[in-house]
Amino acid sequence: MRVCLSMTITQMVTRLPASEHIIGETCPDTSITNTDSSSNSTVVIYEGRERYDWNEATQGFLLSAFYYGYVITHLPGGLLAEKFGGKWTIGIGLLVTSIATALTPLAVTAGGATGLFFIRVLEGAGEGPITPAFVLLLARWVPPSERSRFGAMIFGGAQIGNIFGPYISGLLLADGGDWANVFYCFGGLGMIWFIFWSLLCYSTPNSHPYISDEERKFLNENVAASGLHKRLDPVPFKAILRSAPLWVLIMAAIGHDWGYFTMITDLPKYFSDVLKFNIKETGLMSALPYIAMYVCSFIFAGLCDICIRKKWHSIGTGRKIYTTVSSSVPAIFIILASYSGCNRAEAVGLFIASMAFMGGFYSSVKINAMDIAPNYAGTCSAFVNGIAAISGIITPYLIGLLTPDQTLQQWRLAFWTVFAVLVGTNIVYVIWGSGEQQWWDDVDKYGYPPNWKHGPFKKRQQDAEKKVVYPKHDHSPVLSN
Repeated sequence: MRVCLSMTITQMVTRLPASEHIIGETCPDTSITNTDSSSNSTVVIYEGRERYDWNEATQGFLLSAFYYGYVITHLPGGLLAEKFGGKWTIGIGLLVTSIATALTPLAVTAGGATGLFFIRVLEGAGEGPITPAFVLLLARWVPPSERSRFGAMIFGGAQIGNIFGPYISGLLLADGGDWANVFYCFGGLGMIWFIFWSLLCYSTPNSHPYISDEERKFLNENVAASGLHKRLDPVPFKAILRSAPLWVLIMAAIGHDWGYFTMITDLPKYFSDVLKFNIKETGLMSALPYIAMYVCSFIFAGLCDICIRKKWHSIGTGRKIYTTVSSSVPAIFIILASYSGCNRAEAVGLFIASMAFMGGFYSSVKINAMDIAPNYAGTCSAFVNGIAAISGIITPYLIGLLTPDQTLQQWRLAFWTVFAVLVGTNIVYVIWGSGEQQWWDDVDKYGYPPNWKHGPFKKRQQDAEKKVVYPKHDHSPVLSN
């Protein structure tokens, strides 16, 4: 539901007659066109649903609309997940997105670009709580030594969407297919999913009616999250906001999301408008990089868990290794792809390689919040993913501004921007990132650091110095130290 607009928008806008091909600046359009033999000019024929005259900047703005809603509901979603559990936070959020997706054609017909913008914001608002709630579910269900593999399995599901989203969209749009069918298809599938989720998912092992007593006992003994065993204290916001490891993690996530959202949002436009693949080919070519990412995410996750379990390196070192694998290495391949010019096979191969190495993301930045704060993983993940998702707002609009004419030189500048952000934030994380549980996540265990000057953040600690006593002959309470 998140990525289907990237494909569909290429068929929602009017396509002007192709301008003269300039060697070295634009790629030749090898697709078959309907040509008027008397004037030798290209005739563009549109049938069916209305198309819209939206320029590149407007298209970038519409592609970024999802992330406006996505960003603002991350933190509320994390807090709701910690209070009510991950099951209904995820379920209701995705149900909202599914309904909004199915209503997208109606919104566009009624309000044009404005209607599309607001319905996409609503879709993003429904999906905002998903990542923090999933991180909390993992923190409550998965022992530390297995988190890389489970993280890859769960969050790798996004790559299944990135694979089938463009591919199925391409099939639905081929041969003049109605673009509205894409939104009906994915919105309907989301509503069907909600039924199964409601029946099969539970927020904690202790609330699950079907698992064995042996499995429940194992999880209670091996999962660190206190939410399994006792009621959590209020979220220690003043300590979280002063936590250097969390802010370094946020920077790493911003860098990765800058590259990742550029790929999932704008790669179909690059294949369609620059390399001149037809819509069916664009769907297939856009899916291939995510197949590679999905497969490699399991390879990297398995290697990371094995190394941690055998103590070949620490959790923190593993997170730094795979952050580098998923940031700096893809940045290099993206730049190489930008210099491949109109060589379609070479460009697609390099983009596939870049996304394959991004598979290390699920063994590093995506699950690092569980390492530093297993008790408050939902809130911390909300901070990390919510702030990082601002990249999804900036990058589509920025690329729309940088590539008004869809020339190779303009896109190369856009890809150099991605390279700088990916590598720069990776360096910061490698130097200052952490894989250790932070003191503020469990003050009962770690206590306050010597340099903490902001007072206790638990109300019961503030009241601990006072006791209520009753004199022998007076039943009114007296406060004493």
